Amino acid sequence: MKTSFKNKDFFKALISIALPITLQNLIASSVNMLDTLMITSLGKESLAAVGLANQVFFFYSVTIFGVATGSSIFIAQFWGKKDTMNIKRILGISLTIASVLGMIFTLAALFIPEQIMRIFSNDIKVIKLGVDYLRIVSISYIITGISFSYAVASRSTGQAKMPMVVSIVSFLTNAVFNYLLIFGKLGFPQLGIKGAAYGTLIARIVEIAIILYFIYSNDGNPLAGSIKEMTDWNNDFIKKYFKTAYPVILNEALWSLGTVLYSVAYAKIGTEAAAAVQILNTVQNIFMVMTRGLANACTVMVGNKIGAEEEEVAIEYANSFMIISITLGMFLGIMLFLTSDAILMFFKNLTPELYATSKKLLIVLAVFFFIKAFNGTMVVGILRGGGDTRFSMILEMAAVWLVGVPLAFLGALVFKLPVYYVSALVCMEEVVKAAVGIPRIISKKWVTNVITDM
Repeated sequence: MKTSFKNKDFFKALISIALPITLQNLIASSVNMLDTLMITSLGKESLAAVGLANQVFFFYSVTIFGVATGSSIFIAQFWGKKDTMNIKRILGISLTIASVLGMIFTLAALFIPEQIMRIFSNDIKVIKLGVDYLRIVSISYIITGISFSYAVASRSTGQAKMPMVVSIVSFLTNAVFNYLLIFGKLGFPQLGIKGAAYGTLIARIVEIAIILYFIYSNDGNPLAGSIKEMTDWNNDFIKKYFKTAYPVILNEALWSLGTVLYSVAYAKIGTEAAAAVQILNTVQNIFMVMTRGLANACTVMVGNKIGAEEEEVAIEYANSFMIISITLGMFLGIMLFLTSDAILMFFKNLTPELYATSKKLLIVLAVFFFIKAFNGTMVVGILRGGGDTRFSMILEMAAVWLVGVPLAFLGALVFKLPVYYVSALVCMEEVVKAAVGIPRIISKKWVTNVITDM
């Protein structure tokens, strides 16, 4: 198996792309961590309410991530050819879809928040708190969709530093306003869970303002398209876009819906289980930042090489990324296992039962972490970066809907297992995904030039 470990250009490109993305993801995850730490002090009902209400945002954000990454397949390959005209057209499609989806999710959260919360919980207090949070934070959805589109496109054109800087500012803005509005400091009203929602909304507004300023104030930025340039499509162009991008969009939408159903299954176990899962997700996001940065770097680097018609180099890159992802995943899994008690010390006012449940969930995550890291690079980095979007869609859909979701509800509702055992059952989807995906990587059938004839 050929690798690129002796190629200095490989590591130079890897670091220049992955490091800013990792830092951006770390900052974004730290925002979530900070929210959770602050809300923990309000009680397990508030913690469960925010975690469950944010499943709506999670479903939306992962779906638009699918739109943005589906578009980035084209943008990375067009950037390999330095074709800026078509980059702007693809970005325009991405922005349009993200905005339309954002409007749909916002209207749902504004007008039927109680019905949405009842899907997740029967706890009246959790439902009421979740409704309060959802109505405010939903206003940020469209803004987030636009930010996502520009940020992912920036990475695909080698501008990974900009999204990182934006995330730093967003983190600081969110942290300050969360502190002021949750607890009522420096003369601001004490809003509790509503304060967390307003903090998020303010941070998103600041975020999009900086992104637009950066892109349109720099002459020659490949993403600085006019409305006319970004909507200069014909039917043939749109058909070719959706032929490659729809599997990614559908994949992310259905994968995230499956993950939302995991949360429904966990919440059926009880409010304490829902609160523990919110802690788990927060810690998982922190530990996944490096692996996500690696996967995104893989998408860009593999896509660039295929677009430049250097397919053998793209295969060598893919092999290298697989080895790195497994090694990194094992290291982080061991670290999580050894530091689970220290991590939980950051979460204040946990009851002994919630502490014990959260620790067992972290141990389950630690055991399966290496395979999660590998699968992220395999699906997002290699298969999608290589243009093999249909196979990656079928792989993830089968793993989630034929393995993960059935096992989650069997464990929670039929066998009535504790939440940490249900979480372990859900991780079986990762095992299936790796077993089916590895032969596809070895076959090299994933190498596809998607921009031919566009």
